[in-house]
Amino acid sequence: MAEVLVAIRVVAYRELLRFVQEKSRLVSSFAMPLLFLVIFGAGFTRTIGAMAPGVDFVQFMYPGIVAMTVLMNSVMSGLSVVWDREFGFLKEILVAPLARSGIVLGKAVGAAVVALLQGAIMLVLAPVVGVSLTPVLVLKLIPLLVIISLSLSGLGLLIASRMRSQQGFQLITQLLVFPLIFLSGVFFPVNNVPAWLEAISKVNPLTYGVDAIRQLFLAVDGGAVEAIGVTIFGHTMTVLQDVAVVAAFGLLLLLLATLSFERQE
Repeated sequence: MAEVLVAIRVVAYRELLRFVQEKSRLVSSFAMPLLFLVIFGAGFTRTIGAMAPGVDFVQFMYPGIVAMTVLMNSVMSGLSVVWDREFGFLKEILVAPLARSGIVLGKAVGAAVVALLQGAIMLVLAPVVGVSLTPVLVLKLIPLLVIISLSLSGLGLLIASRMRSQQGFQLITQLLVFPLIFLSGVFFPVNNVPAWLEAISKVNPLTYGVDAIRQLFLAVDGGAVEAIGVTIFGHTMTVLQDVAVVAAFGLLLLLLATLSFERQE
């Protein structure tokens, strides 16, 4: 247990140090979410109208944009693994007396802290888009964003464990990230789509993260939840149930990433 904790601390600290030194990552991580928020918000708000009583399209989309920011940083956390492998640093870590599970969790914890910082910066835009933000809401969002980031970082680390080049990793993640985003309910309620698309959306872990964040932000009433929330077999998911699903996906992905590292190296 002590070896695992040491590995988590060492690897997570290195990930945070790298992020601080690479200012371009901070800027680039906001480019796509802001692009979607501005262009989609300006282009579709009047056309689509209200998504639910008192909820316009921008207010509906904004929580999903926050989740998108967390997703992109979390999945891209695997890029550091590929970078370390290409330059030989990963081999040095693996031959050190550090637990493999601690290395994977350290990468995930580092990504979660970075994603939390980026998500917090995105919260500054909440008043601009007409979404109320209170200290209580922020306190509720912090653990939720951490859980989502830890869970989705497992996906990035799992992919990275199989990649040998940064180009290959970026290609695979781009092929995965866009479907995850568009099928997560960021831009439309997943209950109001064709059955086959709804089924695919509901096996997407990001769908439940988006739904949990949206419910916290909008504090929607029962009727609105049924209109824009996620339902499973006729049951509308609550925030705690959404979090449980995301956490279950995360545990599975992190376990698979750890096993993959043990087999590959």
